[in-house]
Amino acid sequence: MTDGEKWFPTVPEFASPEEERLHRKQRLAAGFRLFAKFGFEEGVAGHITARDPIEPDTFWVNPFVVPFAHVRQSNLIRVNHAGEVVEGDFHVNTAAFAIHSQVHAARPDVVGAAHSHSTHGRALSTLGEELEPITQDVCAFYGDHALFDDYTGVVNDVEEAKRLAHALGENKAVILRNHGLLTVGETVDSAVFWFITMERSCQVQLLAKAAGKVVHIDPDQAKKTYEQVGSEFVGWLSFQPLWAKITREQPDLLD
Repeated sequence: MTDGEKWFPTVPEFASPEEERLHRKQRLAAGFRLFAKFGFEEGVAGHITARDPIEPDTFWVNPFVVPFAHVRQSNLIRVNHAGEVVEGDFHVNTAAFAIHSQVHAARPDVVGAAHSHSTHGRALSTLGEELEPITQDVCAFYGDHALFDDYTGVVNDVEEAKRLAHALGENKAVILRNHGLLTVGETVDSAVFWFITMERSCQVQLLAKAAGKVVHIDPDQAKKTYEQVGSEFVGWLSFQPLWAKITREQPDLLD
């Protein structure tokens, strides 16, 4: 950086696949700590995954029955698309395998995927509705999220997970009716941030519509705003302050 030049974060580049693997695992562990901090944990439900850069047909995920607040990069497990734990000392959540294996298989561009039973995401999912363009922040999902308008129980079946992945399509997020939210990104960072801001957007929509008649943003303005706040880079960038805070507060997640 030259004198007078202002620092600005940039998406990292890696000297080796091993370095990139560690980076993804650290960001994944931070995602779980943030989910715990925001109250997105519901028993053993919920999972975030990161595609492995060395063996991309496998992914890293949280160890089953370990609290989100106790996840470290060192106790993450790596799972293949047959549901077998190929690295790590814990079992895998069957639903995590089913959902994430099919999302990663259907979307080669996806590195990170996040799902939990967050309160407001669950509440909105019971209405069978999509997010409406009523705030600047929610425009990040304008024309870029879907509704999986079905519910057949806990997603332990790969065929059901394929239907979910099909509903997601090329979008960054999907509302799972009577279930919750799922978000994806080209980085773990963006997938986690999209989930957090989607959950908050659900909360705002529920509050606003309970209070009265909402005013929608004009479609042309909503599309313009989407282009400003809904890009992959903005999702990645918006995660960086969260990363800075959680790693300062809970540095053991990097162990």
